[in-house]
Amino acid sequence: MLLEVDNLKKHFPARGGGTVRAVDGVSFAVGAGQTFALVGESGCGKTTIARLLLLLERPNGGAIRFDGEDVLALDRAGTMRYRRQVQAVFQDPSSSLNPRLKVRTLLAEPLLAHGEAGSRDALRAKLAELLDIVGLPAGALDLYPHEFSGGQRQRIAVARALALRPRLIVLDEPTSALDVSIRAQIVNLLADIQLAFGLAYLVIAHDLALVEHFSSAVGVMYLGALAESGASTAVFGAPRHPYTQALLGSAPRPDPDHQPAEGLIHGEIGSALQPPPGCKFHPRCPHALPRCAEQVPVLQRLDAADATDAAAGNAGPPHLAACHLLAAAGAPPSATQPKQELIAS
Repeated sequence: MLLEVDNLKKHFPARGGGTVRAVDGVSFAVGAGQTFALVGESGCGKTTIARLLLLLERPNGGAIRFDGEDVLALDRAGTMRYRRQVQAVFQDPSSSLNPRLKVRTLLAEPLLAHGEAGSRDALRAKLAELLDIVGLPAGALDLYPHEFSGGQRQRIAVARALALRPRLIVLDEPTSALDVSIRAQIVNLLADIQLAFGLAYLVIAHDLALVEHFSSAVGVMYLGALAESGASTAVFGAPRHPYTQALLGSAPRPDPDHQPAEGLIHGEIGSALQPPPGCKFHPRCPHALPRCAEQVPVLQRLDAADATDAAAGNAGPPHLAACHLLAAAGAPPSATQPKQELIAS
């Protein structure tokens, strides 16, 4: 695996005492050339995980391994090497691109910082190539970010992330700040770039249609932990955790006759400062059992392992869910969700 995250934890001290358990024991893996998506309500810890992977925050526990190497134990040179291979595209290009710098300076910064700029002519050629990859003319080098549309600014952000030829790009809500009419263009651009360069993506998203269309595997987070994870086809096609079912059932779809499902979820998301005992979702779960308020469920495998595929290295990510109902008699059946569609321009 290219990236392995094992039992990752990040706790923040709260004003007035207590601890905010932003990330509380999350594990997943991303293979080379794959796209893994993290979804869930705001405040569930998705962006904190992205910051931990980018070394913008240090975890309180757990491990991050990149290409088999312990990222948290790297020295200064190793950290610089890791940062060359792991880049990011943030949610809002208007805030992630310095408005006082021309595009040439924005794109040149990572190359200069890592000693990859070369001669002036070589640098200009590299910058023009980056713009060509994302579908912008070389003349854009002499313009400022405010002279572009939102979609064009996000293309510049993608070009900057590609400057060092990384192996993994963290995409934190890459289309949520854009007009609906151009979201599909950016998604298609990212897919083409992934195919051309063999990149792996970690996608943080609220847009479930984007995740289903774009990702090969998905993790559903709730209050800092994974409620369910697996191949996108398995999680979207047959969600097993009540929270996943509620999340998918309430998602809007481009169908005037569609009515969001009712009765799947109620109440507000709990507090990461004082999470509920037992299963964190049990106060909102319509199927909760007495044990759900007492015992923390563990992720359990739902699909039967194929020994032949596993031995050949062809097995996909296992379908996992953390729910006591899965082992209880009369557990609710898996819910099959209709396919969601991206709205293209």
